Amino acid sequence: MIHDLETLKYPIGKFTVPQAVEEEAVKAAIVSISALPKALFEVASPLTPAQLERSYRPGGWTVRQLLHHCADSHGQALFRFKHALTEENPSIKAYDEGAWAQLPDYQLPAADALDTIRLVHAKWVHLLHSMSPADFSRTYYHPEKQRTQTLAEVTFMYAWHGNHHLAHISGLIDRNFDL
Repeated sequence: MIHDLETLKYPIGKFTVPQAVEEEAVKAAIVSISALPKALFEVASPLTPAQLERSYRPGGWTVRQLLHHCADSHGQALFRFKHALTEENPSIKAYDEGAWAQLPDYQLPAADALDTIRLVHAKWVHLLHSMSPADFSRTYYHPEKQRTQTLAEVTFMYAWHGNHHLAHISGLIDRNFDL
């Protein structure tokens, strides 16, 4: 079966920065971030070891790598929020996601990545719920993007990010691992 590579890469579409930041939209993004660990567990924990080694698209990461990537990426997000909440527009540390996906810890069981996601999200969501509307206006500078981002924008981006990778895994399952 032939699949459109762009749809496989971006099953929920590419992230776009909202034009206006509405408090209700931020709350909805936090709900999405909060729900991700359970959703990932439900979709990934029944997979066999062979299924965890399948790529969600030609040339893409395996399910196991996606899970470890989410654990790392969302851990970075938690630390970036903490820096932005305690410093004035800090410059965050970028990292090479592709290189990280090749490191030996990405061969650890998928359950380890799911546990990490659950624990990171427990701390992160608690922090998000404690933030005031003014806190979401705080910023950090992203050197790869060469621009300043508000924590509201980053909240929207990570809500999208989690759903983006969840859709990669769900889509692969829906296609009965046919690629």
